[in-house]
Amino acid sequence: MNNENKRFNQEEEDEEENGRGREAWERTYADERSWESLQEDESGLLRPIDNKTLSHAQYRRRLRTATTARIQKGLIRYLYIIIDFSRAAAEMDYKPSRMVVVARQVEAFIREFFDQNPLSQIGLVILKDGVAHCLTELGGSPEAHIKALMGKLGTSGDASLQNGLDLVCDLLNQIPSYGHREALILYSALSTCDPGDILETIQKCKASKIRCSVIGLSAELYICKHLCQETGGMYFVALDEVRNR
Repeated sequence: MNNENKRFNQEEEDEEENGRGREAWERTYADERSWESLQEDESGLLRPIDNKTLSHAQYRRRLRTATTARIQKGLIRYLYIIIDFSRAAAEMDYKPSRMVVVARQVEAFIREFFDQNPLSQIGLVILKDGVAHCLTELGGSPEAHIKALMGKLGTSGDASLQNGLDLVCDLLNQIPSYGHREALILYSALSTCDPGDILETIQKCKASKIRCSVIGLSAELYICKHLCQETGGMYFVALDEVRNR
């Protein structure tokens, strides 16, 4: 028994001597066991674990992921360009004519649109002779749209804004709900020759969440301004070719 007590006392004395032999900073880290609060980061370096900072980082990561998902979800745009090729487009206040200037601007717009929105789609609708004609369906080929447009240049009759909106509304209602539905109207006439109540058609576009914007090539029209206000679009009246861009 005495031998065992001596051995136990000797072990305690050895531990005390070892403790006294450590430097002060060694004893501090030995007591705190701070190495257990380290983790390896992506670059292979050891970093201290800060639970508060870690939780904030995770929250920011989740928020960023959710925001990115929403942005990516809204990247796909479905746009119909409604072009007024009524007799008003034959006016020569733009040289050589409104029709030619509009066609050039639409070509430039289509190319730029697909550069900035590669996943989106465009379709073309022509207004003439009181009716609306779908020149091209929604698609992602700029060359196909431009070729179709340049092959159908010509003006005649009156423009019916209501018929154009009705056609575009029916076409855009077929697309997936996650895409942005838009209509861009290039309007030359000073009036619209409609078969019914265009105000009802505007409300139908609003209910379908179709954002309608108008570029007028003559004077400001109340019905175009009202359309843009109701659907959240923008309305401009081009004073010259430069502003038309």
